[in-house]
Amino acid sequence: MRAVVVDRLMKPGDLRVSEVAECRAGPGEVLLSVEAAGCNFSDLLMLRGEYQDKPELPFIPGREAAGRVIEVGEGVQRVNVGDRVLAYSGLGAFAERVSVHQSRVYALPDTMDFAVGAALPIVYPTSYAGLVDLAGLRPGDNLLVHAAAGGVGLAAVQIGHALGARVIATAGGAEKLAVARRAGAEILIDYREEDFAPRVLAETAGRGADVIYDSVGGETTNRSLRCIAWKGRLVVVGFASGEIPEIRANRILLKNIAVLGLNWPRYCAEEPQTVDGIFAALMALHSQGRIAPLIEHIHPLEEAGVALSALARRGTVGKRILVP
Repeated sequence: MRAVVVDRLMKPGDLRVSEVAECRAGPGEVLLSVEAAGCNFSDLLMLRGEYQDKPELPFIPGREAAGRVIEVGEGVQRVNVGDRVLAYSGLGAFAERVSVHQSRVYALPDTMDFAVGAALPIVYPTSYAGLVDLAGLRPGDNLLVHAAAGGVGLAAVQIGHALGARVIATAGGAEKLAVARRAGAEILIDYREEDFAPRVLAETAGRGADVIYDSVGGETTNRSLRCIAWKGRLVVVGFASGEIPEIRANRILLKNIAVLGLNWPRYCAEEPQTVDGIFAALMALHSQGRIAPLIEHIHPLEEAGVALSALARRGTVGKRILVP
């Protein structure tokens, strides 16, 4: 079968499609014919050897897939051959076929096409887990979302708006801010033009943001602590800036804030029932028209490097999808 293979640490432009051995469904596993695969910033970090989980070389990248079940392993009861599904694959989605444990496979509604399905398994449950399960987002809360036009940020804006929060979005440039507005953001801040911290305080009558969703890290995290509310919750999702911040403990004490780390893959291992509930909630929100992944571009598998290069430049709006 055709697949993108990483056999050494490399740049996105070095990615190539190769012929590899067919994969099969082992016990408890489901084999999918991949119709679409989602691209994520974590895929880029894996190429560089900079992600917290470092797969052994060689490996096939790709953590989100949507397609049809073509084989089920022993003991599989969750799905049947022929079902349309989406899956959190962990690895292997940048290929014509991928095997995934049945616990990470979910039925794809008839109203959802494969590209949209491939855009869901990471960024939307990540955002839902961070905002709802960890931060306890409530209607009327002021929610500050950084990098609000990227994959995970845009999902957070949509979910926050759907759950009744007042969303404050930061992004770079008018085009990205317009995307955030269409997703439900009420207050837009171009971080290239102004310091977001005093603006957040001004827009909240000095209170600050009740929940801050931070996938950027670095100085963005440090400045976020200047505009967090009393008993605010800072959700640390990632470090797209490339800089891991150090938070002084006294700053946590000053306003009785909570700093919450979010590792979505660990949810699958530690709390599978919570994960099932999160996906059920997301499917309900999608069926109600309250969330809808934004697909910026669909690439053939051979353009995996092009798609990930766009993520590296932070030039994306929404999701990039590969189609084998």
